[in-house]
Amino acid sequence: MVTYCRHVSLEAAMTITAEKSERGLALVSSITSRKRLVRREDKDSSQRIRFAVQTAFLLLNLWIGVQFWMWVRWAETGGQTTAASRPAGVEGWLPIEGLMQFKYVAATAHLPRIHPAAFFLFSAFVLSSLLFRKSFCSWICPVGTVSEYLWKLGRQLFRRNFTVPRWMDLPLRSLKYIVLSFFVYAVATMSAEAIAEFVASPYGLVVDVRMLNFFRLAGSTTILVLAGLAVASVFVQNFWCRYLCPYGALMGMISMLSPLRITRSESACIDCAKCAKACPAVLPVDKLVQIRSAECMACLECVAVCPAKDALSLKVLGGTGARSRVSPWQMAAGMAIIFVGLVGYAKLTGHWDTHLPQEVIWKLVPSANEQEHAIVGNEAP
Repeated sequence: MVTYCRHVSLEAAMTITAEKSERGLALVSSITSRKRLVRREDKDSSQRIRFAVQTAFLLLNLWIGVQFWMWVRWAETGGQTTAASRPAGVEGWLPIEGLMQFKYVAATAHLPRIHPAAFFLFSAFVLSSLLFRKSFCSWICPVGTVSEYLWKLGRQLFRRNFTVPRWMDLPLRSLKYIVLSFFVYAVATMSAEAIAEFVASPYGLVVDVRMLNFFRLAGSTTILVLAGLAVASVFVQNFWCRYLCPYGALMGMISMLSPLRITRSESACIDCAKCAKACPAVLPVDKLVQIRSAECMACLECVAVCPAKDALSLKVLGGTGARSRVSPWQMAAGMAIIFVGLVGYAKLTGHWDTHLPQEVIWKLVPSANEQEHAIVGNEAP
């Protein structure tokens, strides 16, 4: 009996030893089979370049805003304050008018006479999204810039941002597309003649002034809504851009046609998942070979944090080798060429500024909020 028990105990001990040995071998195999990190030698400059572009466009918009406010005050006082000219760049803040002008040009093959800058700026935004994905939102848009640094402030203050649950995130993201579809339908059902009549109406002539008055003469409800959006942006990454901005939704849809993609090399990737953690759009960058999502803003934050050489890059579809990669400098230069080229062409050909008689300006600007919405048959936007 004693011999039998010893035999059983010996077998059990051998079994346990064998299991431990197998687990040890599996662990060793796992460690040895883990991809070896080939650390990248280049120093990433994408975020410094993007910050410079963001700052330049933010300062440009601040300058446009100040000059436009001075022009409105000059017009409201009948020339009693410091004289200022109307900056045509303010039409970049009127995306719906830009969409209308874009359709007008497509339908008539003629450039608009009133607010032509809206067409050229809208075209620049579309072209930048078509060539460089949704870079408009993460490189150019001042609202996108403010939104980004609000959630980064939240991360510094609270050491994290809150993630909206997936069951809530998807329905919320649909809101911006619903709003976009409303505006697209409204513009699509307008004829070119209706668009021209609307833009030339008293309401259409001072729609930019009405936009300024919306913020300048904001009521308590408007202030509370804006404050709520700002607070939400501190806690949730890109709250406005991700869930509510119809302009961003349009640029995202256009960016689906872009020849560029964030591309991951499976052989070089070490599966550290740093890219996915850094992605402001909460995309699973570490699990995909190419990022095709309309939410990708080409901010290159995922590329910036990647430690592995040649593991992650912005590349031209179908391209191979180093020549297919697009550097941050090339993106910045490309966007600069688009804007300088289109704006320069508009100015050189006399299709940038809107020239209205001074008497018309002095009459319409002070009464901007009293102008009724222009209705052209059943085709009003």
